[in-house]
Amino acid sequence: MGVAASAPVERLHIALSGAVQGVGFRPTVYRLATRMRLSGWVRNMASGIEMEVEGTSDQLEALLLELKVCKPEAAVIATEEISRIPPTGKVGFEILGSRGDASEPKGISVLPDLATCPECLAEVLAPANRRFGYPFTNCTLCGPRYSILLDIPYDRAHTTMKQFVQCAACRREYDSYQDRRFHAQPNGCRACGPRLYLWPPGMKGDNPFAVAACALAEGKIVALKGIGGFQLLTDARSSAAVSRLRERKHRDEKPFALLMPSIESVHQYCRVSGAEQDLLQSQASPIVLLRPKDSHGLAPEIARFSPFFGVMLPCSPTHHLLMLQFPYPVVATSGNLAGEPIATEDEEALLRLKEIADLFVLHNRPIARACDDSIVRVMTSSAPQVLRRARGYAPLPIAVPHHLRPVLAVGGHLKNTVAIGLGRQVVLSQHIGDLDSMEARDAFSRTIADLCALHRFKPELLACDSHPDYASSTWAREHALAMGLPLVEVQHHHAHVASCAAENGLRGEYLGVAFDGAGLGTDGTIWGGEFFRASAEGFVRVGHLRPFLLPGGEQAMRDCSRSAAGVLWQALGPKQARTLIAPGIATILEHGIQAPATSSVGRLFDAVAHITGVAAGNPFEGAAAMLLESAIGDTRSDASYEIGWRDGVGDWTPLIRQLVTDRQMRVDRKILAIKFHNALANWILAVAQSSDLPCVVLSGGVFQNAYLTMQTSRLLESHGFFVSTHHQAPANDGGLALGQAVLAGQMH
Repeated sequence: MGVAASAPVERLHIALSGAVQGVGFRPTVYRLATRMRLSGWVRNMASGIEMEVEGTSDQLEALLLELKVCKPEAAVIATEEISRIPPTGKVGFEILGSRGDASEPKGISVLPDLATCPECLAEVLAPANRRFGYPFTNCTLCGPRYSILLDIPYDRAHTTMKQFVQCAACRREYDSYQDRRFHAQPNGCRACGPRLYLWPPGMKGDNPFAVAACALAEGKIVALKGIGGFQLLTDARSSAAVSRLRERKHRDEKPFALLMPSIESVHQYCRVSGAEQDLLQSQASPIVLLRPKDSHGLAPEIARFSPFFGVMLPCSPTHHLLMLQFPYPVVATSGNLAGEPIATEDEEALLRLKEIADLFVLHNRPIARACDDSIVRVMTSSAPQVLRRARGYAPLPIAVPHHLRPVLAVGGHLKNTVAIGLGRQVVLSQHIGDLDSMEARDAFSRTIADLCALHRFKPELLACDSHPDYASSTWAREHALAMGLPLVEVQHHHAHVASCAAENGLRGEYLGVAFDGAGLGTDGTIWGGEFFRASAEGFVRVGHLRPFLLPGGEQAMRDCSRSAAGVLWQALGPKQARTLIAPGIATILEHGIQAPATSSVGRLFDAVAHITGVAAGNPFEGAAAMLLESAIGDTRSDASYEIGWRDGVGDWTPLIRQLVTDRQMRVDRKILAIKFHNALANWILAVAQSSDLPCVVLSGGVFQNAYLTMQTSRLLESHGFFVSTHHQAPANDGGLALGQAVLAGQMH
């Protein structure tokens, strides 16, 4: 009887890029290879992870299958390259030191900060565990990543944890491939890791969380150093405390976010769907917009002019431990004065926040970069929409359908983000904010430098908005000249629709629908209700909202009566309109002075909100539109006002006339609101049907409106159109940098 021949040994070289560092990928590979008795090695490199694995063909095939099934939950593989190389015959498998080539571009996707996993939380809450009550507990499945990273590859020496030398117990965990903390770079404990301390010093009590809880119970304001920067906390049940925070922070009526101790607490105060609960408890742990219950009992000053509460759950052991001591909702807002960037350093916070906070909870782990809380809203579909992309999401790359030249895109002026595009992906930065203040513009410049340095990125061209007065555009012009690089100026609304098309992987031409508050058009006027025949090569404006006058210009952005006056003047005529608008505004319209024309759907929302009596003004951006959407409530109807569509112009004058008549007949506001929203959806369908384009892209801040987005999508899809909406990048100006990058990066 013959002896069976041994199966031949083969060796594979495998290179993975994407979000593959900081998620426990090397330990996973090590455990699988060891269990399957394969030989070889795995290591980090600047562009991701590489490994060499040796065994029989069946063993290697099984490993590749296991890696797909058992890869860490937070890992995202962007590319996979596998090649056969000669076997070496060496025995054993090991994790090698990271390889970093100073000339090698850093294609690695940096992982966002991840919320505390159930295993780590259980240890923090277990009295017998050595990490009981330790606020910096983490493992390979959770904890800080982006906010502590100094360089790539993701090793402890390249993080702000490098100053903390692990004790013997932590080192054993770090070195043991069977441990959950095997190569967990932020690993530490009370003996060797970061520590909390209070300011001012000399506070009574051994537990800083108990001291902070007492301060909250007394209505004081606590500055807490979180994952990506400072937060200002106060008791959300106290009108006096919330009002004091508004006064000290110099914040107008813009809603405050809420931190709640548990999902049960969220259900107590808000209406929560299954999809919303999943988001709240996800690894990203964002702020989720929720409908408050009618008699919620929290301070009305939290969100006086918003139909939503922005709610989050504890995302770190620090937050969990504080909530154990103070198990009630607290306001949790960015640690800054209004208009300034969030504070990240202890000394900086003590200086900038000293007039706001009564107590500081600090720690000695440096924050490498500011990263505010993300904001997400669940539409009526299963997919959420990111309104502010920051902690938990940034800086994961967005895959795009075209190959891009190395491009740096600097976004817009409001809700600013910046982006770098390289190959088939765009890395969109964390939310920076409005660039009105010098401090915000400094943060903008630092973010650009940090993003480029972290990825060892050298742009070959710059991209910006075509508006000449945006701070981001001014920066781009100056630096393009200084660096000798081409500058591509991208029209605002083309960037909007291009960002949505890119994140949805669209190629070729599509009908781009861009509805927002304002953006400079190619004719020098204010656009905001646009239809484009668009592609990567350019766009043609095939339709728009009929322009109307904005008396007072920028004043109309706050005062909805001015937008209302503009549409009433044109729809009803001067004689009838004078009976409905203020004499001073009528005079402006009569003479046409300081009354620029706009095609903005955002301003049309303001006008309708005022005429219906839903809102008098915008105490913060988009407030009137939010209240108008909220007025619909649970009403469902196909009743609609009329927007005429002829020769490329959407004529809203019949809508306004019908609305005024309904208002005079005291028709319920919810009917007025739903008929207005349906009119916009029907208009979009009419434009789509007049085109020969099967794909429709919806972008711009107006499409943060859940009812409008879902009603429009339903109508279009029922008539055979393929509809793309935003999910990864914001529909508002926070997504402009993505659109700029994909448009400019394809130019040769």
